[in-house]
Amino acid sequence: MGGSLIDDDWEFTLPSNGVRTVVLIGRTGNGKSATGNSILRRRAFKSRSSSTGVTSTCEMQRTVLGDGQILNVIDTPGLFDASVEPEFIGKEIVKCINMAKDGIHGVLVVLSVRNRFTLEEEAAVHSLQTFFGSKVNDYMIVVFTGGDELEENDETLEDYLGRDCPEPLKKILLLCGNRRVLFDNKTKDESKRAAQIQQLLSLLNVVIAHNGGQPYTDELFAELKEGAMKLHDQTEEVKLKGYSKQEISELKEQMNKSYEEQLMRITEMVSILPNFKQ
Repeated sequence: MGGSLIDDDWEFTLPSNGVRTVVLIGRTGNGKSATGNSILRRRAFKSRSSSTGVTSTCEMQRTVLGDGQILNVIDTPGLFDASVEPEFIGKEIVKCINMAKDGIHGVLVVLSVRNRFTLEEEAAVHSLQTFFGSKVNDYMIVVFTGGDELEENDETLEDYLGRDCPEPLKKILLLCGNRRVLFDNKTKDESKRAAQIQQLLSLLNVVIAHNGGQPYTDELFAELKEGAMKLHDQTEEVKLKGYSKQEISELKEQMNKSYEEQLMRITEMVSILPNFKQ
């Protein structure tokens, strides 16, 4: 399948209790990275209009909230875009799941009020639900970007949705309990920035409470988490016993084999999704 998850400076870290993790999902150009930067309150992710600036791989950054809570934010490339190869998506899903070994507390579906809701976006959300199961709806929050444009037109998000909201978008909002928030990622107004982040965190708290405090996990998460724990134990054993370079090399080969098996399985699952059928 090509590629390797393991390199010489690879390091395993155990998930921390009390840490919340959200994943940004959406079509390229909808403002995922800019939204991530707004949540983190710093320019952690590349966010440019040029093609060279778009997110090319999953990346995780974290911030400490006012109450001391740690929030992990995972930015993704255009997962489930129709133009993307299933193998690439498979690699990114494996990487994303490995980043969020303790589960995902919120799936932020990023849409833009600047762009018309397309059939491609509908298919992408459908693919997300098909791949991860209907259970993922309980963790979804829709983030609309482009709040500055609505403000310039003296419109609210309710005005925008009420004006000409496509039926597929209405269905998505219904499935996720109408959890939605409007973001203006260009504003310099600190009070506005704080307010939109607080609204998102309030919705995240609703999601967490609705799910009994349990993050989203499934068999895939459980399988990768178990493999990661075994890998951690093996790595610690290597450190304690001072294994030879050959033994360390064999361990890494075993790790890569496990990764390739996971990747193959996930790529096969992606390739049969409606969005990727030829």
